[in-house]
Amino acid sequence: MNIPSLKTILAACLFTTVATAALAQQDYTQFVDPNIGTAHSRWFFYTPSAVPFGMAKPAPATNAHYGNVHGWDAVGYDHRHESIEGFPNLHEFQVGGIVFMASTGTLKTIPGKLENPEEGYRSRFDRKDEVAAPGYYSVILKDHGIKAELTATKRTALHRYTFPAGNQSHILFDIGNKQGESGSVKDARVYMTPDGRIEGFVTTLPVYVQKYQPGAEVSMFFSAVVDKKPAAFGVFQGARANPGGTEQVGQGAGLYLTFNTKDQESVTVKAGFSYTSIDNARLNLQTEARELTFDQARTQAHATWNDYLGRIKVEGTVREDKVKFYTGLFHALLGRGLASDVNGAYPKNDGAVGQIALDASGNPVHHHYNTDAVWGAFWNLTQLWAIAYPEYYSDFVKSQLLIYKDAGWLGDGIANSRYVSGVGTNFVSLVMASAYMAGIRDFDVNLAYQASLKNEVEGEDRPRGAGKLDVDQFVKYGYVPHFDKGNDWEEMWKFSASHTLEYSFSAYAVAQWAKALGKKDDYEKLLRLSRGWEQIYDPTLKLVHPKTAEGKFIDNFKPGEPWRGFQEGNAWQYTFYVPHDPEGLIKKIGQDKFNARLDSIFTLSQKNAFGGGTTLDAFSGLAGLYNQGNQPNLHISWLFNYSGKPSLTQKWVRAICNEFYGTTGIHGYGYGQDEDQGQLGAWYVIASIGLFDVKGLTDLKPTLGIASPVFDKITIQLRAPYATGKEFVIETQNNGSGNIYVQSMSLDGRKVKKTFIALDDIKKGGKLTLQMGNQPRNDYNR
Repeated sequence: MNIPSLKTILAACLFTTVATAALAQQDYTQFVDPNIGTAHSRWFFYTPSAVPFGMAKPAPATNAHYGNVHGWDAVGYDHRHESIEGFPNLHEFQVGGIVFMASTGTLKTIPGKLENPEEGYRSRFDRKDEVAAPGYYSVILKDHGIKAELTATKRTALHRYTFPAGNQSHILFDIGNKQGESGSVKDARVYMTPDGRIEGFVTTLPVYVQKYQPGAEVSMFFSAVVDKKPAAFGVFQGARANPGGTEQVGQGAGLYLTFNTKDQESVTVKAGFSYTSIDNARLNLQTEARELTFDQARTQAHATWNDYLGRIKVEGTVREDKVKFYTGLFHALLGRGLASDVNGAYPKNDGAVGQIALDASGNPVHHHYNTDAVWGAFWNLTQLWAIAYPEYYSDFVKSQLLIYKDAGWLGDGIANSRYVSGVGTNFVSLVMASAYMAGIRDFDVNLAYQASLKNEVEGEDRPRGAGKLDVDQFVKYGYVPHFDKGNDWEEMWKFSASHTLEYSFSAYAVAQWAKALGKKDDYEKLLRLSRGWEQIYDPTLKLVHPKTAEGKFIDNFKPGEPWRGFQEGNAWQYTFYVPHDPEGLIKKIGQDKFNARLDSIFTLSQKNAFGGGTTLDAFSGLAGLYNQGNQPNLHISWLFNYSGKPSLTQKWVRAICNEFYGTTGIHGYGYGQDEDQGQLGAWYVIASIGLFDVKGLTDLKPTLGIASPVFDKITIQLRAPYATGKEFVIETQNNGSGNIYVQSMSLDGRKVKKTFIALDDIKKGGKLTLQMGNQPRNDYNR
């Protein structure tokens, strides 16, 4: 008999240990497909090679230099295009620029047009040659015979270009042209230092910055190093090149390097970015990537993504559902990126440079972020953050407080701290109140409350960028009076009904916060304001109905008409916008009528893919009965939990997950819908695990409604010190395509009689078990 040696036994044990560890560390990134929904997608949507919440977001662009008319329209990368014009490194709401590109042959210094790639450095590509994964992107630029690869750290981008043999291999730094949502270029500069470093900046005038903070601007800075000495170099301005030049300024400014390359020789560019200075861009690069190779950065980015994605583990038999889930989670973690440097410097609202406080080790105590408006974010992003990423939620609140300290008012959306309200409202106070109610309180609570109260009730000297310019009318009348015409800015008079509903909701949120802090007078005033929705409820139509200052409902009222009293929606959609008092709304309409109407709305809307059908337009569903592709009614499929028909919430939430969301370039988040920095992706994440709070976690003791989880098992990693438990598990039994209805529920073995669970119970850790079946059930007391 052969007895194995000790060495053999130890080797076998080691192999088993390594194999077990490998199995335990699942690769969640394999389920992410960044190319989903890239037809008609927003500027910030497609940045696969970035890391979560990063500043550096290098990505391919197909039409970025075209810009857009209104400042927010789809632009950047489109699934239907067949050529790439370059790789912009910064992608945020109203922020974009600093393009790198590689080419071969005769030097061309303009990007060229989609219909005529040959006129510029643009290159055709095939989808089969494209690889897009969290933290990495690569493509073959067919016209140049170049393989382009991208990856990133938080504030640095790494580009690797693999060239064919030749003496006309170029890398271009196109700095002075508009990109995506950046608007026109005011100024730019690019130069090469004696030691070969490429540095510069671009200052832009984004449309929404000019709209909400006239005269303000956005600047972006960079510092780049290249790992091969060029054979030649020069600068350019538009189509005019200046060989041997080392500096160019103004619109169209750029710089190029030309190399002699062997076949399959790679040249790597590492670039640091900053919104404050070239010096800080250089510091960011030195701190994060000085010794990092491209492959090391790619491995690091992959590990970071896997860690973030792995905070929620879903298990099920349908791969497509996992792809929807992790791609949605990917987008939720990709938006709203860093705006501060490694040393805590950040761009202030007035254009100066601010400084975040440092801890004992010299590190910033928090970060600053760019962010699209949080309009509707309480029905997706903030709930996800509160449960699985509370440390980011905490950071986000502290970041927003910088704006208040610097400018005196909260800013719903910000681009380098400039006001870009987006929709003219301001829900940051609700987001702060929600953080407090969710147990995230490691910020200056008194300052946050002061800022939030001001946001709800003060209109005097309110800057345009703070939104809610008609809040003084809301406080005076208890609702916002309607006008069909106005001499001032349209957001002061055009959206009376939707603003009334929105301000009522946010007043409720801050009222609950006031109550928790013992501020009785504030609580009573805000609670009165939260009932403003009742003022515009029409009991005859059983719909919300815009009302004049004289207290009369407007004439010629058409419930399906958007834009007259309703922003990006209509009365059919907005009547359900009473998330803080669903019981009150149900009582006014009547429970049976409420259920029949809402159920029929979903039945009819299902025929139109729960939105704008297959029309590739962000506003295609605004005149419909329901529009999953936009914010105003993302909560209403969950209202049946309040109206005695939870089975209908289970039915329709599951149907939306299955049918609105897709896995192709055309059908992703609806058909070309407005994904708004992760909001629709986050909605799928929380809906598919069967948890959602229509109140956006604004109650004193928040609870989440329960629906029909798509997956067999969900494991959520909880984060200390914001939660006391280690993980929360949701397990479905007898789940399947036909078994969409909850038959019974238990929490840690205890029977659950209502389709709600307290957030505190989730944070304690434990297990929610749902028995599923194919028959609807609405009473869980038996």
